[in-house]
Amino acid sequence: MSQVQIQPEISVGDIPLDKIDVSDPGLYQNDSFYPYFKRLRREEPVHYCADSPYGPYWSVTRYDDIMKVELDHATYSSAAHLGGIAIRDNPNGKKMASFIGMDQPNHTGQRKAVAPIVAPQNLRNMEATIRQRTADVLDELPRNETFDWVDKVSVELTTMMLATLFDFPWEDRHMLTYWSDVSTADFDAPGALVKSDEERLDILKEMGQYMGKLWEARAVGDPGFDLISMLAQNEATKDMSRMDLIANSTLLIVGGNDTTRNTMSGGLLALCENPDQFAALRADHGLIKTLVPETIRYQSAIIHMRRTALKDTELCGKAIAKGDRVVMWYVSGNWDDEFIDDPMAFKIDRAKARRHLAFGAGIHRCVGDRLAEQQLQILWEEVLKRDMQFEIMGEPERIYSNFIRGIKHMPVRIT
Repeated sequence: MSQVQIQPEISVGDIPLDKIDVSDPGLYQNDSFYPYFKRLRREEPVHYCADSPYGPYWSVTRYDDIMKVELDHATYSSAAHLGGIAIRDNPNGKKMASFIGMDQPNHTGQRKAVAPIVAPQNLRNMEATIRQRTADVLDELPRNETFDWVDKVSVELTTMMLATLFDFPWEDRHMLTYWSDVSTADFDAPGALVKSDEERLDILKEMGQYMGKLWEARAVGDPGFDLISMLAQNEATKDMSRMDLIANSTLLIVGGNDTTRNTMSGGLLALCENPDQFAALRADHGLIKTLVPETIRYQSAIIHMRRTALKDTELCGKAIAKGDRVVMWYVSGNWDDEFIDDPMAFKIDRAKARRHLAFGAGIHRCVGDRLAEQQLQILWEEVLKRDMQFEIMGEPERIYSNFIRGIKHMPVRIT
């Protein structure tokens, strides 16, 4: 079984501990973050970085400590007006907020408004549609020629799923993926879709106008079973402002897009890089049940989540002051060898495979986690049904971001 390939630790060991800054997006684009977090978990699991492009921040790097922060909502806030959920302060946090950028009790009511769309019965209702679309996409892929798996499979499948969840005009469905990419873009990334907060907000306001028209039509119609109808007709959300509609639409689009899309790509990459695991999967299709959460852990599509300290507190002997930025690095917790056995290895039969941090925890755990797992499970079921053989034809192009661990392009050939 192959292991994740990392740069030699000697270079990381030469860096003074107080100079380590894991907020650098280049670490994730180059896939070179592993030794930094290994050192922090070992030497200073709650680490203070006094100087970064985003301001000073605390890094929480061990699985158990991340869980402590996740579940202590009285001490650590997600509120948009205090900075929000990313290491970079939310520039519009005082003007707009989604429910992930709220604390209790406001968070709970708004989250409940959309939760029915991913209830078990509705997941069962959507299964046939997801399976047929997946089958169609796989059957249309070229054989014996190189194509971009991200574009032809990962983006296409998740975009169709988003359009279904929003009951979005089918001919415009790729706008959903575009808005998702705009909302998470790093301004310094090569070829970034937007280069400033103002430019991003202008595009998201255009999204708000589009969503607003759908909202107005559905607010007075019969009860609908889509995300816009649910928000427009629920008591907790029906009076939200247009800016809050933009924030919640962005949250739901990104939430329904990035983890699934990037795990579809990262999962194929991991299987091709670990042919013994792919062979084991072909021999026992029942391993899909543990393959899916293992690929979600291994990809860790959400790199971090941030909280703001509501009061002076202490974590692992470190004094955290009220107002401090506290960053939970999921990519570190998901490779914590004190909690996860042999975390650098890709094991499709991993025991307790669903014990990972890729979906978060507590009241802010990803509302669509089961839908993401369902889409991934169906993808691999349909791949195995066709006995598809893959070859990665070049180095995948990873995105430049410290928030989304994504793959932008991945050349693949079906042999």
